[in-house]
Amino acid sequence: MQLLLNVLWMALGGIAIFLIYMVVGLVLCLTVIGIPWGIQCFKLAVLALFPFGSESVPQQDASDNAAMHFLANIIWLIFLGLPLALAHLTIGLLLCLSIIFLPFGLQHFKMMRLSFTPFGRTIYDF
Repeated sequence: MQLLLNVLWMALGGIAIFLIYMVVGLVLCLTVIGIPWGIQCFKLAVLALFPFGSESVPQQDASDNAAMHFLANIIWLIFLGLPLALAHLTIGLLLCLSIIFLPFGLQHFKMMRLSFTPFGRTIYDF
C-alpha cells in the first residue's frame, strides 16, 4: 500500500517538491557557510520523494549539539522554514478539502512540521 501511495504522490506533484528541495540544497551547498542548510534540504527532498512509510524522529545524539541545532533551526526558520511551512500548509489544506486526497494533505502537514525545525531530526523508514 505504501508503494502505491508513494507512486501516486510522485505523480501528483511529489517529484516537483523533490526537485525544488534538491535545487535549493544544491544552491546552498555552493557556499561553504550554506552546506549545513543544504544538507537539511536534501533530507527534506528524500522525505518529499517517499513520504509514505517515513517518519522524522529526534536524533539520539541531539542533546550533545542542542545549542547548535537550536541556532541552526532559528536561521533556517527565518530564511527557509517559514516560506516552506506556509507552502506545505497551503497545499495540505487544499488537498484535505477532498476525502480522496486527505492522505496526501496529511503528508504535507508532516513535511510542514519538519520544515520548521529540521536540525536534530532523522528520517526513518518503517
